[in-house]
Formats: sequence, C-alpha cells, structure tokens
Amino acid sequence: MARTLFDKLWQSHVIAERGEESLLFVDRHFVHEGAFHAFDKLDARGACVARPDLTIGVADHYVPTRPDGWDPDIVRMVHDLEKSCRRHGIRLFGLGDPRQGIVHVVGPQEGLTLPGLLIVCGDSHTSTQGALGAFAFGIGATEVSHVLATQTLWQKKPKTMRITIDGALSPGVTAKDMVLTIIATIGADGARGHAVEFSGSAVRALSMEGRMTLCNMTIEAGGRCGLIAPDDVTFAYLRGRPYAPPDFDAAVAAWRHLHTDEGAMFDREVRIDGTGIAPSVTWGTSPEDALPVTGYVPAASDHPGQEQHVADALDYMALQPGTPLEGLPIDRVFIGSCTNGRLEDLRAAAGVLRGRQVKVPGHVSPGSAKVKAEAEAEGLAAIFTDAGLEWRASGCSMCVAMNGDRGAPGERVASSTNRNFRGRQGKGVRTHLMSPAMVAAAAVTGAITDVRRLVRDVS
Repeated sequence: MARTLFDKLWQSHVIAERGEESLLFVDRHFVHEGAFHAFDKLDARGACVARPDLTIGVADHYVPTRPDGWDPDIVRMVHDLEKSCRRHGIRLFGLGDPRQGIVHVVGPQEGLTLPGLLIVCGDSHTSTQGALGAFAFGIGATEVSHVLATQTLWQKKPKTMRITIDGALSPGVTAKDMVLTIIATIGADGARGHAVEFSGSAVRALSMEGRMTLCNMTIEAGGRCGLIAPDDVTFAYLRGRPYAPPDFDAAVAAWRHLHTDEGAMFDREVRIDGTGIAPSVTWGTSPEDALPVTGYVPAASDHPGQEQHVADALDYMALQPGTPLEGLPIDRVFIGSCTNGRLEDLRAAAGVLRGRQVKVPGHVSPGSAKVKAEAEAEGLAAIFTDAGLEWRASGCSMCVAMNGDRGAPGERVASSTNRNFRGRQGKGVRTHLMSPAMVAAAAVTGAITDVRRLVRDVS
C-alpha cells in the first residue's frame, strides 16, 4: 500500500496501541528552562530520567540577550535547569556553551535532528525540525514529565495534509512570505489536527533554513507538525555536523526511503502558485491576517464570518480600512527568533542594511551562539551596528517578551518572528510579521516598505 511520509514516520515509532491512541517511542527530547514543572513532578515521585542519553537541555526562552536583563526569577530558572540536567546526567547546552541558543536552531545545527526521528520538546515550534524529515512536535508539561520518565508518549494519530507550492519565487520573495501566504489562504485553523507535508518545486528550491521557516510556522495554521521529505539539500546540510551518524553514507541510503509514495492519499490537498507570492506583511493580530505589502488594510466586511475578529484587530492595531500597508510608520524593529534567526536570515537582512542607516531603533538576536560567532566572522554584525541596530546575544529575545526584551505600549514593531498576538512582544505592542529582509527595509525607511524597492535580488 502506498504510504505518505508521515505514515512511515508514525508506523516506525509505534510500540503499542490502545483504542485510538498509540504509544510512540521518542528518539530526541529537548528540554529548556521552562521544563521545571516536569522535573518537579519527576523528583516528587523519586523517579529518574529513563533515557538521559536521548535528552538534551538547552537554555533559551528566558535567557536575556543583554547583560542587564537578568532578574532573580530568570537566574533561578536557568540555574534550576542546570541542576536538573546535572542531577539526571543530561547533556546541557547552557550559558557559556558555544552551542547554546534557541532549541529549534540548536537541534539541526548540531546534527541532533535527523531524518526519520521522532522529536519532542515543551514548545509548539518544535515543528521547525520537521524540515529535515523528522516527526517533530511540541508537548505540554505533563507530557514532558511522561517522556522524561518513560521515553514514550501516547498520541492520537493526526490526519494528513499536503501543501504543494510549484513555480519559481520572484526576487525578494522568501520562505517567510510563502508561509504567511499559506496561512492567509487556509486560515489559522486551516491545518488543525493535521500533519502537514510541504512539497512542490518551490519548496524543493528552498535552502534548509527556508524549509525550517516553513515548518516552524505550520503551527500558526493549526497544524500538529510540518514535514519536508529529506533530499540532497538535507543530506548536504547534515554532513559533518557534530552529532551526524558516523557512517553517514549508509544513513543517507536509509533516509532516501523517507518520502511519500506515488499514489499515497492525504486527507486534504492544497495547491498554491509560487509565482503569485509577493513580499508579505501582517496587518492584524493573527498570522492569518497577512497580505502582500502592496495591499491595503481590509474592512470587517471584507471577511464574512470574521467581522468581529477584524474589527477587534483593527482597533488594537490602530488601523483604518483602506490604509496602504506600504508606508505605514513603524517605531521599532526586531530580527531574530526560531523562525528567522539563522545565518541565512541575517545575511538577507544585512544585504539590505549594508551602507545604509536605520531611522528607528531595534536589535538583532542571532538564533544561537554558533550563528552569532559565524555572523561576526563574516562581518554581518558590523553591518548591523554600523547601520544603527543593536547586536545582542542569542536567545528567543523579543519573540516572547519574557526575558526583558519587549516593546513599549503602543509601539508598532516590524518583526521577523512567528506570532503577532496581542501583547506577544509586550503589553500593547502592535506587531507586523515579515521576512528579515522586509524588517531591514522597514528599519531603513522607518515604515513598512516593499524590500524590492531597495534591493533588486533579495534571497
């Protein structure tokens, strides 16, 4: 029987079945400082971590990007993670470790994320790692405790969806624009309850970094996880990584079977013409509130069935229907996050900023300490600082606003992150999601700007 990639990944991890649920073996379990509840539950039972060799600790969400960002609660959480990892024999990429960074950046970067693995973490954007052909998804605190104790997890098998994007992307259009277009097309609940596989010529043409951006934001469409079948781009990316398999060629031979078979059926199919995708930006308080940068703020009547959402979003964002998105003044910019904090993202933003000065404040936080070091070695950090932006340490930073990095009430922020919910980047902050290059363009002009006006060929 023809099987989808997801079917293959699921079936290879089933240990037992109970009604509609299956007990799955977990190959990699990432934990960050937010996992303290799970460790507390484990300690209360006097239990041990079942497979410390398959568990990896990473300090990321609460870690400040500025020396003055530490407060007693953050210090305690980071130290608690260190103590938990030490007590249970878990390897830790903590403060001062050159591998430290956002967990969803660190896994692929170190070669801990591999095709065919089942990977979990107490964070929804674990789906990022599905870009390498892994079954990766976020879990709750109780599930984190269960995985720590058993290295297994009960799950109900999700439905499957394939999103096919064919056609060459135009200059200036990136993976971020692709995924914003997808979410705007199918809606914030359009993939709810589905494992989503991305396919098509436009997807295959993406770098690994671009593929990770796609899978990262699958969650914003309601998906359980995002997947892309591994290919030569994947294998080239993984070769030589610290934790890549010793017999790499044998591993590649096995990984080549991880694809959807001809004739396999999905529960839902969506097709999008890649040639019609433009640089995009959000105008509201959900990632589905996205339009081409050349568009106009909609009216509530433009969205039947969502009139109240649109009206509330426009009120919060202080926008009037019919206002052009391009030219809308912004107050601050942020470049970084697990969505767009990799080296390729920083290169794209630096390409726009090179030789220019910004008109608004903002900062750049690379996705990991390793990305930071590479960006500094390439001279990218100097481009950002010369342009007038702050260059900070790695971490989740302004994406979650729980580490001291946030905007001020009423500020309009151009951000390369994944969520524009109310208060996501600080109380009263109005977030506009866009690609790193688009954020850089907004920084230079002080307003939302079509990056194609500044750079002819932005990738």
